[in-house]
Amino acid sequence: MDGGATLDLALVNLTSPPLLAFVLGLVAAGLRADIRLPEAVYQATSMYLLLAIGIKGGVALRDTEASDVVGPIAITVVLGLVIPVAAFWLLRWWTRLDRVNRGAMAAHYGSTSLVTFTAALVFLEGAGIAFEGYVTTLLTVLEIPGIIVGLMLALGGAASNAGSRPHWGETLREVILGRSVLLLLGGLVLGWATGPVGYARIEPFFGGIFTGVLTLFLLEMGLLAGQQWRAVAQAGPGLVAFALVFPVMAGTLGVAAGLAVGMGVGGAMALGTLCASASYIAAPAATRLALPDANPGVTLLSSLGMTFPFNLIVGIPLYFAIAQFLSRWI
Repeated sequence: MDGGATLDLALVNLTSPPLLAFVLGLVAAGLRADIRLPEAVYQATSMYLLLAIGIKGGVALRDTEASDVVGPIAITVVLGLVIPVAAFWLLRWWTRLDRVNRGAMAAHYGSTSLVTFTAALVFLEGAGIAFEGYVTTLLTVLEIPGIIVGLMLALGGAASNAGSRPHWGETLREVILGRSVLLLLGGLVLGWATGPVGYARIEPFFGGIFTGVLTLFLLEMGLLAGQQWRAVAQAGPGLVAFALVFPVMAGTLGVAAGLAVGMGVGGAMALGTLCASASYIAAPAATRLALPDANPGVTLLSSLGMTFPFNLIVGIPLYFAIAQFLSRWI
């Protein structure tokens, strides 16, 4: 696929209903219009997306040889350790954030964004580009270590204040048994157990309306992201640069790692998108428990207000182009 075809795919992505709904949410936030989803609807759509992704991944995993998954899982664990460390030290050079807040940021950027990942899969499916079905497993694997490493990096700063010492048992329980990981793992097990025949019975719900539900969810995400933009001017150039540059660095690393362990262009792009994304669900819950002195406004401004829209609009087609380019050499 040449550069012109990649540009065409990027333009198609920009006009896809989920992305246009996200832009509508941004506009609504700028106009201070109230189009928030009712809380019950927001919770239901997030649970639906988690379970649907998990089930489809489990169905695909059933037909995958174990030997094909070992390498990608191993490299994903390594990425889950390296990325938060890199984020932590880059933030030290680029910003004036203290150790606790840098650790909280590292936890967010070491973890993943389900919606960014889902948008990447929709991009690939819409373009007819194949990708490994086990990439959902990689999403689940990458969700946990980044948060733990980020909290450990912040521990030195937190330990200096007795009231800020992380409660590791409660934090690990929040991460492992939180909604994101539990529904993804549960969906993987359900999909693997039921297989293609069983999935065919529920496909009209978990497959047929998937893009519609994602569109509704991204409308809400656009509104939330737009509300964070009001504080961008106060963030400082270092934080803005980090929120826009670090995802490209981490995404490129993820793409290269995926290709190196034998993944195709589509799968490597999906892994790169995971590495480039930043959590705004699981990580905030964990850092709230473990690092009460961390400023959630900074992490949400960066992860949700800047990195999330950047990845949706620019990052996804960019990581695909990077995967295409690197596939010629790796």
